[in-house]
Amino acid sequence: MEATTPTPMSGRKAQAARNDRVILEAARAVFVADPGAPISAVAERAGVGISALYRRYPGKEDLLRKLCSDGLKLYIAEAETALADEGDPWAAFTEFMRRVVDADIHSLTINLAGTLTPTEDLRRDSTRASELAERVFERTREAGALRPGLTVVDVAMIFDQLAAVHLGDEARTSRIRHRYLALLLDAMHLTSAEPLPGPAPDAEELNQRWTVR
Repeated sequence: MEATTPTPMSGRKAQAARNDRVILEAARAVFVADPGAPISAVAERAGVGISALYRRYPGKEDLLRKLCSDGLKLYIAEAETALADEGDPWAAFTEFMRRVVDADIHSLTINLAGTLTPTEDLRRDSTRASELAERVFERTREAGALRPGLTVVDVAMIFDQLAAVHLGDEARTSRIRHRYLALLLDAMHLTSAEPLPGPAPDAEELNQRWTVR
């Protein structure tokens, strides 16, 4: 069967897609830096009129939900990639960790949690992301590659801690985050270590962050 070539978008649709990408990139930068910023700051950074922004996103919460939705979908894709890797579970786990840090998904979590009311779609994607992360973690644990007492919620908290690192420009921040990720991975891989002091956070504690303040 011959592969089909996607039909190119019309000029107007292509421009709309570019505008949407620019708006979302600007929104991410603005709201990660200041979750309380007005939506007008996004339009200014994106270089579009406020009316063009409102045509796509009627309000600030719509924009925030879109950012969170895109982040969850990216996390789901990375977890699925890890699970599809049939090689060494520890290698697949470490690559998953590195890709998630590179994608900077958890900057949205630590900055936007509690600032919006999740929709059912967001809750469903969040549940799916959690289930996949659990599977990646359990496969690694069952391979005997994780230290005693570590939980999948610990992994989520490690992502949050690394996302909080900001020094210099984006390139320098990325290098520093990977420096500390390497240290943390070494600690996570100490299978002969004593169990961690506990108890570990649980999923309910983690989800409480999304309660609107």
